Amino acid sequence: MIKMAVIGAGLWAQEHGRIFNEMEGAAPVAICDLDRTRAEKFAAMFGIGDDQIYTDHKEMLAKSGCDAVSIVTPDFLHTEVACDCADAGKHMLIEKPLATRRDDVFRILDAAAKNKVRIMVDMHNRWSPPFNNVKAILDSKKYGDPVNAYFRLNDVKSVATDMLSWASKSSILWFLGSHSLDTLSWLLDSRPREVYALSSRGVLDGLGVDTVDVYQTSIRYENGVIAQMENGWITPNGNPCVNDIKFNVVCARGKMDIDASSNNLLQVTGDDRMDTGDCIVSNQVFGHHKGFAYESIRSFLKKLESGEEFFVSLEDSARVVLALLAVMESAETGKIVTCETV
Repeated sequence: MIKMAVIGAGLWAQEHGRIFNEMEGAAPVAICDLDRTRAEKFAAMFGIGDDQIYTDHKEMLAKSGCDAVSIVTPDFLHTEVACDCADAGKHMLIEKPLATRRDDVFRILDAAAKNKVRIMVDMHNRWSPPFNNVKAILDSKKYGDPVNAYFRLNDVKSVATDMLSWASKSSILWFLGSHSLDTLSWLLDSRPREVYALSSRGVLDGLGVDTVDVYQTSIRYENGVIAQMENGWITPNGNPCVNDIKFNVVCARGKMDIDASSNNLLQVTGDDRMDTGDCIVSNQVFGHHKGFAYESIRSFLKKLESGEEFFVSLEDSARVVLALLAVMESAETGKIVTCETV
C-alpha cells in the first residue's frame, strides 16, 4: 500500500485524492494546507482523520508516515516544499511546472539526488490519446522525420480572472506553456536550443490581473526542427471549451493535425452558450475517474510501486522550466536566447 499525503487542498488536489482513493494499492492518508478549513473539507471527502490534518508541511512529513507526497500548491510555491519532502525521504508527484526560477530548479535536482528520492512532474498531455498516437506515428518514421511543428494551447479569460486567485503571481507560460513545451520536446524527441518570443498584455491588466496576456514563441530544436508555440489566457469566456488546443506537425513525407478543443464527441447547448463536453481529459464513467489527466497520476503510482522509470523524467521537467525562462527573457529583451539545459 502506497500511503499518499497531499500538500495543497485546492480543486485539483481533490482529483489526486480521488485517484488515490479509487486505485487499489494506494490511499490518501494526510492533507496539509495553510487554510485548515479547506484541509478539513478535503479530509472529510476521503476519510482522513483529524490527527492527519496539517497546516505545516514539515510537521506532516514528520508525523504522517506517508510514503510519497503530491505537491498541488501554486506553481511558485513548489521549491521549499519539494526540498523539504526530499530531505524527509519522500517521493513526489509535483503538479507542473517543477519550479519557476532557475536556482530553484537546481535546488530540487540536488535535493532529489542527495536523498535518492523519485520525482515525477505531472505533464499529463503525454497521456492524451491524440498526442500519444502522434508520438507513436513519429517514432515509427513512417512519414519521415519532423521538419516543423505548431502548438496552440490557450485558456479562456475566466481561468485567470476567476479560477486562479494567484494568476497575477504566475504566467500562462507556467500554467499552459509548460504542457506545450514538454509535449513539443517529447514529440520531436529533441531539446530546445534557442527561442525567440514576443508577448502582449493589457486585456487582463484591465480586468485587474497583473500578468501577460499571450506569448508567441519560435523554437529551434537541437535536431533542426523549428516550432511555433502560442500560449494565452484571453480567449473569450463564451468559447465552447475552456482550452483552445490546435497542433500540427509536418514531416518529410506527411503531416499530422490535432484539434482537441472542439472534438464534437459531445455538445451541450443552452440558451446562452454551447459546451463541448469533456469526454477524454478528466471525465467520469459510472462514477469512476477516467481520462488522460487522471492516467498520469495512476502512472506515477504504478511506476513508483514497480520501480520502473517514470514516463516523464525529472530532467525533462527541469529543461522545460529553463526553456520557459529563456522564452520570458526573449520576450523582455527582444533577442534570441539560447536555452540552458541539464
